[in-house]
Amino acid sequence: MKIAVIGGGSSYTPELIEGFINHYWELPVSEIYLVDIEQGKEKLEIVGNLARRMVENANVPITINMTLDRRKAIEQADFVTTQIRVGLLEARVRDEQIPLAFNLIGQETTGAGGFAKALRTIPVILDICKEIEELAPDAHLLNFTNPAGIVTEAVLKYSNVKTIGLCNLPIGTKMRIAQLYDVNPEHVEFEMIGINHLVWTTKIMVEGKNVTDDVLKKASYTKGITVRNVPDFGWDPLFLKSLGALPCSYHKYYYMPNQMLQDQMKAMKGGEIRAKVVKKIEDELFELYQESNLKVKPKQLELRGGAYYSEAAVNLMTSIYNNKKDIQVVNVQNKGILPCLPINCSIEINCLIDKEGARPIQPSENLPTQIRGLLQIVKAYEELTIEAAVRGDVDMALQALSIHPLVGADVAQPLLAKILNENRRYLPQFN
Repeated sequence: MKIAVIGGGSSYTPELIEGFINHYWELPVSEIYLVDIEQGKEKLEIVGNLARRMVENANVPITINMTLDRRKAIEQADFVTTQIRVGLLEARVRDEQIPLAFNLIGQETTGAGGFAKALRTIPVILDICKEIEELAPDAHLLNFTNPAGIVTEAVLKYSNVKTIGLCNLPIGTKMRIAQLYDVNPEHVEFEMIGINHLVWTTKIMVEGKNVTDDVLKKASYTKGITVRNVPDFGWDPLFLKSLGALPCSYHKYYYMPNQMLQDQMKAMKGGEIRAKVVKKIEDELFELYQESNLKVKPKQLELRGGAYYSEAAVNLMTSIYNNKKDIQVVNVQNKGILPCLPINCSIEINCLIDKEGARPIQPSENLPTQIRGLLQIVKAYEELTIEAAVRGDVDMALQALSIHPLVGADVAQPLLAKILNENRRYLPQFN
């Protein structure tokens, strides 16, 4: 079995390698190709050498290959994973700072920051898909690249590649609920409905008992039911009760915009916006990765914010390879499962996983109005963003920003001009 990891020089790669090592008995990978671009060559070598030490230390027969030749990596691969950042971390700094200059939330996947990242990323992902169609037509593409839902939808609409979008947020939610009730994660089941980074947990079962209302009460007073890269502000108990579902961490940008913006403004004044924090963590990680006696994934990687990344990725590959027919929350084509959204759009929802990939499961209840309203408008923004990225269409781009709840028409035009100007070297489609 051959795995191609596009963006192999990522600091997350040791997390993925650990997953392959731990699950080798049920996912017998023989070759892993780590591929990156010329600017990432040094990091690729550092990460690749650590991966080799990890595999040797675990005594599993996996060959780690490092290459800058993407076609060589993709050729005859069984699975291709994408974890790329077009423009590197310097682009992420701009994605966060530009919106803040307009007194708007700056975040790498949500709002104007996620919009800019999508414009840069979609053309590159579609080029990768052309190579997969040619060199590995039977491969499954597992996309981790953010904004994962938008990128996955672009692939679903503009390629023939078998693709599934992945995020560590669903499995992270499961782990935190298990910790909350001090049970094995296998005893936690839930329904998630929405789109990537805008997903609601509408039903939670622990050891066969419906604990949804109890979780909503606990979430109002308990810290830790959030991802590391989103501030852990508590939810208002009356709000959660009226919502009737557990929002994901990223909902705080929509439900608590003033508080989140103030937090970001304070961080910016102190020179500690998330992108710069991540850059500092990355520098420290790569120093650590170079230590020749390091032969396992370092605990410090948890600070990067990718907890359970390997479990999400390897669990999905294992289920496809072994035709497990289990349930996982991933990003797939809607196909009418959520009738309030377009049939061909990407949604994040419980899916049955088998050898063919992921098939969405009909939710047990209809979407309540309070969820449907926000979901529809953000999905419309995503559709416009994809068309803008593919066509280089300024009109579509302007409308995408204008309708986004975290932007608005009054600032959309100067904001768009700034984004296009600052990213022009990565946006040839707009020239």
